[in-house]
Amino acid sequence: MSCFPFPHGFYESVLDIRPEELTRRGITLLLADLDNTLVPYKTPLPTEELKRWRENLEAGGVELFLLSNSRKTGRPKRFADALGIRFIGHAGKPKRGGYEKAMAQTGRTAEQTAIVGDQIFTDILGGRRSGITALLVRPIRLAGNPGRYIRYWVETPFRLVGQRRGKL
Repeated sequence: MSCFPFPHGFYESVLDIRPEELTRRGITLLLADLDNTLVPYKTPLPTEELKRWRENLEAGGVELFLLSNSRKTGRPKRFADALGIRFIGHAGKPKRGGYEKAMAQTGRTAEQTAIVGDQIFTDILGGRRSGITALLVRPIRLAGNPGRYIRYWVETPFRLVGQRRGKL
């Protein structure tokens, strides 16, 4: 476990994450943030490309699990149902509870689990605090919320470390 929010790896998009990269490290559960990680904010349903990626993960022995901080109770459920995966909404990231609950629901250990997300101080920090592999992706879209620009600017040093580390 680490309280330092440095990602273990960096990807341009979740679609670049391959199941063999994960399973080679013993990872069989991939927790994923929703907004700006899997799809842009307010996108109600997964794209066909995202569905194919999820199927590829599953065929490669990796379960995808939605771990969202969304306070809109129906959104994570509708999205997860459309993608055919389990989920936890209002997960409280970076607190460990949501991560631990997801692992308990799937019967996985921290060593078998990774998180992928676009935010350092929620997704990555929570993953590191939970002792799991933390993967950072480039945010899909920043437009629409000035606060996001400030947050991502503050996260820049941590993002740069992740980018230098590259893929797993």
